[in-house]
Amino acid sequence: MRHTTLRLVRLACVALNYAACATVLAQSPASDNRHDILVQRACEAAIWAMPAVSVYDIELSIQRDLGGKFGDVAYFSKPMTSRHGFLTANDVTPYVVGALSCKDGPIVIEVPPAGEKASFFGTIVDAWQAPLADVGPPGDDKGQGGKYLFVPPGYGDDVPGDGYLVYHPNTYGVHFAFRPVAKNGGTNEDQAAYAQRLQIYALSEASNPSATTFRDAYPKKWDTLPKYDMTYFTDLNAVVQREPVLERDKAMMALLAGIGIERGKEFNPDPATEEALLEGLQRAYDWMQDYFINHSTIPWWEDRQWQVWQFAKGQPEAGFPYVTEDRVLIDERAGGSYFWITYLPKSLGGGTFYLTGLRTKDGELMNGTDTYKLTVPADTPAKDFWSVIVYSMKSKGFVENVDRVGLSSLELPKMKKNDDGSVDVYFAPSAPKDLASNWIPTGEDFFLLFRLYGPGESLFNKQWTLPDIEKVN
Repeated sequence: MRHTTLRLVRLACVALNYAACATVLAQSPASDNRHDILVQRACEAAIWAMPAVSVYDIELSIQRDLGGKFGDVAYFSKPMTSRHGFLTANDVTPYVVGALSCKDGPIVIEVPPAGEKASFFGTIVDAWQAPLADVGPPGDDKGQGGKYLFVPPGYGDDVPGDGYLVYHPNTYGVHFAFRPVAKNGGTNEDQAAYAQRLQIYALSEASNPSATTFRDAYPKKWDTLPKYDMTYFTDLNAVVQREPVLERDKAMMALLAGIGIERGKEFNPDPATEEALLEGLQRAYDWMQDYFINHSTIPWWEDRQWQVWQFAKGQPEAGFPYVTEDRVLIDERAGGSYFWITYLPKSLGGGTFYLTGLRTKDGELMNGTDTYKLTVPADTPAKDFWSVIVYSMKSKGFVENVDRVGLSSLELPKMKKNDDGSVDVYFAPSAPKDLASNWIPTGEDFFLLFRLYGPGESLFNKQWTLPDIEKVN
């Protein structure tokens, strides 16, 4: 009932004339109408801004948690653990992440050729997380390495074509996340060394670039997750102040002015406005949560609860701009994507397949008090390996303060196996008796991602199936 009410309220707000809204906002601060309009505008602004706020928070975390400065690159000497807050990250392959700006002139991200022990897989995006380019063997450089050149909006000077892969983002912000994928027995040390071969510099310094500064995020408590408090709006304000206004977003800029976010002006809401903004933000979170649970995925098998991501029609083929000829796909890019994932690729692929586990065999969402079991068959079609990870339903990151966030087939030698070669993985606040090696801690409402690396044909023709998650107590 609550989400039905939210839908009706959103539709009613869209139907309002902007001039009428402005008249209401001009009334006394004590006006119920003013409060209601602020709440609704805050709700819509938060949903609209989800991808920009999410990627900006990753940028801020490099400075806040790692002691870096703008332009420094975060890398992991080992894969992430529960102390690392990152939307649906994996705990098997380390990452390298950075944020740049081409406002002062073209910038270059120089990707090294694929190495003997590691190569990059990942994507470069703009300030709205619209993909600009994929890198590595599946990307534009085809594993040969390349100088990815990003030219700011409105830049009038000539840029070199020879030796560069040239891109023209419509924002100043340029963000990236790559995974140095191991091969030929590559270790975490090999991956970390390869990650630090990345070079970033201004085009004007191309003949003698300064060394790129790398910050190892692994030893730190690194939290990039969006926070649904007033920092959501201060982060949104920072994005608005520094990025160009896109033609498609001018109507939203008018609404933002009504909640105190306006280019060239200080954002300093009074207590009554803060109260309304936080109420609207909570509504936005509830809306995106509902969209995530009920609309972002579809069943992979007709007789199973396992789901696969359902992207808006035409978006994978278009490279995920979330903009069509007649509208911006606000809900689809928020609750449908960037509320829980980051850095969508320009082109799908890369040899990984994701199954989302939201519900048990009986159709129930999973909680943090019961014990659940997943039986992974011995013939799981993953040429490289499979992995299953627990994520917080609240934050969409790892469950915090646990010793293990996932298990994979790489750990099978340590796990207890069934007589047929299958393995039972348990999800519970505490380990079942004598099964600690097969257990992933929970303690709060959660969902799962089951990843198959190097997926086989039996997955795609659906001859192989993954059993549903079962509650065992």
